[in-house]
Amino acid sequence: MYKPKYSITNKILKNIGSIEASKEVIDHAPLLPYFEREFREEAALRSVHFGTHIEGNELNLSQAEKVLLGQDIAARDRDIQEVINYRKVLDYTSSIPQDAKINEEIIKKIHSITVDKILDSSQQGTYRKTQVVVKNSHTGEVSFRPPMAVAVPFQIKELLDFIESSQEQDVHPVLESGIVHFEFVRIHPFLDGNGRVARAFATLILYLKGYDIRKFFSLEEYFDKDASEYYDALQSVDKNDGDLTKWLEYFTFGLSVELSKIREKVESISIDARLKEKLGGKPILLTPRQLKIIEYIQKIGYLQNQAFESLFPMISEDTILNELKGLLKEGIVKKHGVTKGAKYIMT
Repeated sequence: MYKPKYSITNKILKNIGSIEASKEVIDHAPLLPYFEREFREEAALRSVHFGTHIEGNELNLSQAEKVLLGQDIAARDRDIQEVINYRKVLDYTSSIPQDAKINEEIIKKIHSITVDKILDSSQQGTYRKTQVVVKNSHTGEVSFRPPMAVAVPFQIKELLDFIESSQEQDVHPVLESGIVHFEFVRIHPFLDGNGRVARAFATLILYLKGYDIRKFFSLEEYFDKDASEYYDALQSVDKNDGDLTKWLEYFTFGLSVELSKIREKVESISIDARLKEKLGGKPILLTPRQLKIIEYIQKIGYLQNQAFESLFPMISEDTILNELKGLLKEGIVKKHGVTKGAKYIMT
């Protein structure tokens, strides 16, 4: 069985501490359901764009978004197809049940989706039969030479055995994800698409081990931000006689940075936790206007009709009253008075 070599350094401990703190906030942030789809779609878009861009895809973020919305753009067919495929990969990995056992079938399925209409059907989900080299897509330099093709099935099996036994070995899910990411890239089991599969596979590990973190995060942007640093971190393992410590410091720091950004966003739009307690912890679907109304009342203390125009320029009074009606119904705000001078306050 594959036995990774690494040390738990102070950097790794600090990064995992930050990850755990952010995870706690994100997982338990009150009144987020309305924003769940928005956050997930944004994370998926970033994963798709940066996850393909790091390997040479020429589309920018705006173009990738248009492709995902089904709009036509002027670009290479391959670039468009890579974006479409990677979005489908994310949908597939998100659909895998949390109690699923990772096996070769899942790995091959991820690859088949990744290279659909890019590689010949005979090469989709099929391990390579030839020797290849891995190049830095930005510099063209050879990053490393993967194992011989004949060793691929055996080494993938060893990796799957490691995943299966990781709980018994008490490997932290974030470290396991980083280890799987590196080892998959090292084995390089397919002719093309290995980087995208490795990143999707590593994220899947997090999902299945309880670190889906509401699927709000994307590591790909961090990797693509400085592609040279990403490749250097991967190559550090070979330079250190197979020791993954430097790579895991890089990987855990990336996740901590990404989750810290998400945590800040979540905290900026979350409603006071006391409100959640009042509602018995139940999730409430709030519109952006309702959220703005609550934030205004919490800041000023109350809301009156005469403040509608400054709070929502160009929005009719009837529309705002409709938004308030929903908040009144949920028991989030209450109304004092019956005329236009009535005040809306928090319950």
